[in-house]
Amino acid sequence: MRRINWSGLWKKEDWLTVWVGLILIVIVAGGLSLKIPKLKWTLPGEYQSFLTKTMPLVDKLTVMAGDTGEPDVKDAAINLHAAMIIGDRPSITLAANSLAIAAAESEHTSIDKIATKLATSVVAESNNQILNLFTAENMLRVLIVGILFLLLSLVAVILSGEKAALFIKGFPVVFLVALISQFVAGNYSVLEYGLEYVIWALILGLIISNVLRVPGWLRGAIKSEFYIKTGVILLGTSIIFSEIVNAGLYGLVQAVLVVSVVWYSCFWIARKLKVDDEFAAILSSAVSICGVSAAIATSGAIKGDPKKLSYTTSIVLICAVPMLILQPIIARLLAMPDVVAGAWLGGTLDTSGSVVAAGALISETAMKTGVVVKMSQNVLIGVAAFILSLVWAMKSDDIIPGTKRKVTILEIWYRFPKFVLGFIVVSVAFSFFLQPSVVAATKSTLAGLRTWWFALAFVSIGLETRFKDLTKLGNGRPALAFLLAQGINILWTLLLAYLIFGGLLFPVPKI
Repeated sequence: MRRINWSGLWKKEDWLTVWVGLILIVIVAGGLSLKIPKLKWTLPGEYQSFLTKTMPLVDKLTVMAGDTGEPDVKDAAINLHAAMIIGDRPSITLAANSLAIAAAESEHTSIDKIATKLATSVVAESNNQILNLFTAENMLRVLIVGILFLLLSLVAVILSGEKAALFIKGFPVVFLVALISQFVAGNYSVLEYGLEYVIWALILGLIISNVLRVPGWLRGAIKSEFYIKTGVILLGTSIIFSEIVNAGLYGLVQAVLVVSVVWYSCFWIARKLKVDDEFAAILSSAVSICGVSAAIATSGAIKGDPKKLSYTTSIVLICAVPMLILQPIIARLLAMPDVVAGAWLGGTLDTSGSVVAAGALISETAMKTGVVVKMSQNVLIGVAAFILSLVWAMKSDDIIPGTKRKVTILEIWYRFPKFVLGFIVVSVAFSFFLQPSVVAATKSTLAGLRTWWFALAFVSIGLETRFKDLTKLGNGRPALAFLLAQGINILWTLLLAYLIFGGLLFPVPKI
């Protein structure tokens, strides 16, 4: 019978990630000002493209303000349009800020909401000049985040009994590559195509590991599991149950039906192709829930092989690009209703960024619907990880053949991944116990910190992955299982989108 090993609270990686994640959350929620570096940038030609796309929205707002008797908002919108025609960024920023002030004084909630959102996007894009990334203030933000992550990670490294010197030598390089990946992903055109930082972090890591040689001193800072688990705990702060319910129960219904059917289908196909249970579970979560994040959570919950996680991550990201391009085209060719197209995209594309990008190619309604469905599926990350961790805890692979042993509650607790527990606790706390004002105030900062942890994780995954090893892993059978399951996912989700969002089973939702 196992006994509780209390030293695991400060020596085991799972617990250490919980403490690191909670420390960051307490720091931010406690009111300590922690500015996330700005890494979005727009070139002059891209900015002009943004203005061209935005001016019709300003004109639409002008008409709405006139029709609802809001002369101040109407005049501010007219002035903004005039400034956008000239194209001078400072003048556009000034006009957008004036629009935001006029909107705040509006008596119509809808006008206030639309005008404020429009003004905010214009101001943000106007400030996204590449030179602003290299100001002393922004570089200081980068340095502060780097030092904070180094110190917190270093404490965890020391407590876990690993070599601190090697980690200190290698961490700046891993951090720098993570910074470059976010810089590339921050470009306006790259964002338009939904090519998020996780893709670039993985690519850069793979280039270094497969083209160059990863030196021994760098390996001490390659800690994909630690970075991933800490990021997943921070992910819990964004899973707010009330937001999901308010966004629509339709999305939850579709999410449950998609995840349950597609997960089992992928697992069944993988086992038929003689892929082991562990690999099949990681693949199934990736294809059915939300791609990379779900694969990460599942791998941690079942203590999966990092190589299998790398393999799955690579497949997810490789498939994401053609799906992002082709699905909006198919939706238009089939003349899908916008809400149906959005529900289809949200249920099949594996990252929120790709859902937004693909939905925007169809309409704003399609984009909003896609985000609702994607948020609903994200909620199931913790549920799936919890169930799988219990199932794997009760598997008896380490029992001597021919013997039996009753799995106790203590055994399950010992095997249960504590970072999943941290994720659930954080999500529940932010959903039901913290003041909405605190949740709103910390949302952006915690999301930025989560991005940094995941960027470090994907750089690390790339650095420890070699294509030679991946091609030998399963002889292509895991990839075939994933692709077949993705095909089922696309067809099944399309059917559900029509049934749930198309007015066949329920009234068409207003989104």
